[in-house]
Amino acid sequence: MKLSKEVKTGILVVVTIAIFVYGFNFLKGKDIFSSREIYYAVYPQISGIVESNPVQVNGFKVGRIKKIELLDTTGRLLVTMAISDQKLRVTKGTVARIVSSDLLGAKAIELVMGKGSEFAQDGDTLVSEIDPSLQQSVEGAIKPLKDKAEKLIASIDSIMIVVQAVFDKNTRDNLSKSFDNIKHALETFDRTAMRLDTMIASEKYKLSVIFSKVESIATNLANNNEQISSAIRNFSAISDTLAKANLAKTIESANSALSSVSLVMDKINRGEGTAGMLVNDDKLYKNLNAASASMDSLLKDINDHPKKYIPFKGRYREKKPKGG
Repeated sequence: MKLSKEVKTGILVVVTIAIFVYGFNFLKGKDIFSSREIYYAVYPQISGIVESNPVQVNGFKVGRIKKIELLDTTGRLLVTMAISDQKLRVTKGTVARIVSSDLLGAKAIELVMGKGSEFAQDGDTLVSEIDPSLQQSVEGAIKPLKDKAEKLIASIDSIMIVVQAVFDKNTRDNLSKSFDNIKHALETFDRTAMRLDTMIASEKYKLSVIFSKVESIATNLANNNEQISSAIRNFSAISDTLAKANLAKTIESANSALSSVSLVMDKINRGEGTAGMLVNDDKLYKNLNAASASMDSLLKDINDHPKKYIPFKGRYREKKPKGG
């Protein structure tokens, strides 16, 4: 019998839909052509597993996670596992442990078989467990993120405070003035540097002469180091000699002599003693002056008329003045 074009088209559509439904269910962990055993496990949290993640024994895949749903108002989660491997017989006491299936962090449920000889029935609830290393890894991954988030929030708060302060009008004006002052200071520094360069260039010869003289002085000091040391030693010896000469006692004697002279001068000024009378009494001076004049007149008269005072006989005759 020859099929019409419409029948062929209908068959093709039905087959396509069937393949699509099978593929969709297969990706979701539902194999509609294989016999399956269903097991359940209850977890306080599922640590990142999702539907269609594998269920495995010793790392070998034996089924898939069929469904995940809330069990009650406490937040516990009911995980439905479909075991498709007909050779696997799940014993009682088997633990359904959530583990990491690879280094990238993909999750799976590992069935750790119980030690008993009795087998679990289809629809039984297995003991649930979360791999401690997985739990620690999750906590270790979350804690740094939490710390960073807290620090980031604190930084954002600080940044917002700074931004608010920056966008304040007074602060903007102050910043503008500060930048102007900095620019002016840099320009002044640039001009000063240019002047300094010019001054050094113009005074280069003088600086060279000064450095040469300083070097010459240093050379002379080095060459005459022995003489300088000798002079210092001589000065030290002179200082020691002066110290040994009892200079303080000499100065004290001089002070005493000056005090005595001062007392004598005071007495003279007050007219005490012969010297004081000579200095302060002008009558004595006049009398002495008159006596001196009289003595001079007497000596002159004796020289002119000796006969008047000394009698001579015989040969001594008074000289007569010429023309008399």
